[in-house]
Amino acid sequence: MKLRPLADRVIVKRLPNETTTAGGIVIPDNAAEKPDQGEVLAVGPGRFDKTGKERLPMNVKVGDRVLFGKYSGQTVKVDGDELLVMKEDDLFAVVEA
Repeated sequence: MKLRPLADRVIVKRLPNETTTAGGIVIPDNAAEKPDQGEVLAVGPGRFDKTGKERLPMNVKVGDRVLFGKYSGQTVKVDGDELLVMKEDDLFAVVEA
């Protein structure tokens, strides 16, 4: 199955958190927090402006690594993968290398 987001929505796959701290302490799965970084898998065409005639361009593209709130978006399962569907406004930043 393939998802195609509508309007200003994006499909994001969470990236795994580090399981070891900088000091070498291993964090067990049940104590780890939800990851707040992900990779954009699909981007909608953008929402319409106030006149309803033109689409506003999206600020993210497929492949971008993004930051978002721990409880942002709606979780969906597709082909065994857990993905997030969220509005572009729910994203905080794009991580640049």
